[in-house]
Amino acid sequence: MTAATAPAPAEKSGGFLDIIEKVGNKVPHPVLMFLYLIIGVIVLSAILAILGVSVTDQIAVPIPVAADPVYVGGAINPVFEGPGYGPDTHFEIQQTTIAIQSLISIDGIRFMFSSFVSNFTGFSVVGVTFIALLGAGVAEGAGLMDSLIRMLVRVSPAKLLSFILILVGVLSSVASDAGYLILIPLGAAAFMSVGRHPLAGLAACFAGVAAIFGVNLLIGPNDAMLVEITNEALALAGGQPITIVSNLWFAIASSIVLAVTAAIVSEKIIEPRLGPWTGGDTAAATGAVPTPDKPVIEGAEDTKGLKWAGIATLGALLVVLLLTLPPGAPLRDPVTGEIVGQTPFMDSLLFIITMTFLVAGVGYGYGSGRFKSSNDVIAAVVKTFSGLAGLIFMLLMISQFIAIFNFSQLPNVIAVGLSQFLETAGIGALPLLVGLIVVIVALDLIMPGLVPKWAIFAPIFVPLFVQLGVPAQTVLAAYRVGDSPFNTLTPLMVYLPFIVTVAQRYKKDAGIGTIIALMLPYALILLAVWTVLFVVWYVVGLPMGPGYPVKL
Repeated sequence: MTAATAPAPAEKSGGFLDIIEKVGNKVPHPVLMFLYLIIGVIVLSAILAILGVSVTDQIAVPIPVAADPVYVGGAINPVFEGPGYGPDTHFEIQQTTIAIQSLISIDGIRFMFSSFVSNFTGFSVVGVTFIALLGAGVAEGAGLMDSLIRMLVRVSPAKLLSFILILVGVLSSVASDAGYLILIPLGAAAFMSVGRHPLAGLAACFAGVAAIFGVNLLIGPNDAMLVEITNEALALAGGQPITIVSNLWFAIASSIVLAVTAAIVSEKIIEPRLGPWTGGDTAAATGAVPTPDKPVIEGAEDTKGLKWAGIATLGALLVVLLLTLPPGAPLRDPVTGEIVGQTPFMDSLLFIITMTFLVAGVGYGYGSGRFKSSNDVIAAVVKTFSGLAGLIFMLLMISQFIAIFNFSQLPNVIAVGLSQFLETAGIGALPLLVGLIVVIVALDLIMPGLVPKWAIFAPIFVPLFVQLGVPAQTVLAAYRVGDSPFNTLTPLMVYLPFIVTVAQRYKKDAGIGTIIALMLPYALILLAVWTVLFVVWYVVGLPMGPGYPVKL
């Protein structure tokens, strides 16, 4: 049989994972799924409220601040900013009783009707999505993304491509959510460009961005918020406050070990299950291969485009440096003058990355000849935004579910109830730390946010562990272990619809089941490896950070 007539190799069976994918893809459309969840929360909240379910405990809450009038967009009436979770948020410990609030009540019905619009307009993911894709859309339309993918593939040894993409995903957490919107599509296209299955590239990047989110090689805004809450909880036990580097050594080691582990999972489990990439009708839609209206740019045109993209990028970075490095610069902390931590620079990273992609894309487009006028730049942005209609509709439903779920107080009551159970378990320090990891993993399915869960758990467990001879930095490290691995599986992951949309470019029938089947091996194996690393770290007695021992 000749090569021309040989049948394309079939995808290999993944056994149990195939079953998960098939079952998962039969669930209703995500819009309907969240509609059913909303109905379920409404009914459950009413039943539990009638039963008088409530919990009382000490919880870290944001300190109220003066509400100043802020004019949003082109509004003629101001809104008033209130406290919330952000890099500049400060917390205090309060004795709080949390009772289930019925959504079938005057207050509940009023909330559902009156907050419908604000639930969506205040859903930060919507704004982040549009801002991040603004720059990425221009870069993709110009052909810069294709060129960067080819460059990445050329400089990366084939055996290290998965590891490099995963490690970049880990690093991306310092820039808020840019990794979800930029790196995951890029990883899929990079894999396809070298003949590897694009869903394997998508999965690898998703693992790096989400499943290892709680640690980094660098200090980020999340570290500042976690330490702030920890110090408030430490005050209850009369302990000395910790600093932002209290988990630095553990975070660096975790980042490297987990990136290597995720790369092995990609190479040994995910790709063999997917089988060889044979192409498909949807591949041309990714922008990673040439199409009749967008031929690939190579040779002298690509070289000239990269030259102008480099010049534009250097110009953008020079502006950022001028706004950051001089004493008193606008992007420094106005009080301390610091650059890293709770600073305007860290708050601006997503915007900086977006603008860098935008100017680099414009430079590449004009240098390569892809862009002839400003209309071509605008057309690239419009084309990117025009494909987001289905995603925006799903985000509308997700925003309503999250708001209604939080109003009912169900996640907080469950979290406090589990923490109180663990607190009274009467087991040793190390088993209790492992128990904390397990509880956090379970809660991550309904409370995926890194900060909100710690605001509930820190006031309970930090003083408890201090009494057992375990310092706050070790408790915080255990919390990081439990928080991230299952981020890739929770239906409340706000970027899940976007990731499904990216997967459908390569597999038309891809759904939530496809993503769960891809990510389940990462979640389970990363959790196991990370837990073992934490236990060994604790038993050996390695410091969690510079000057921060693992035991008192």
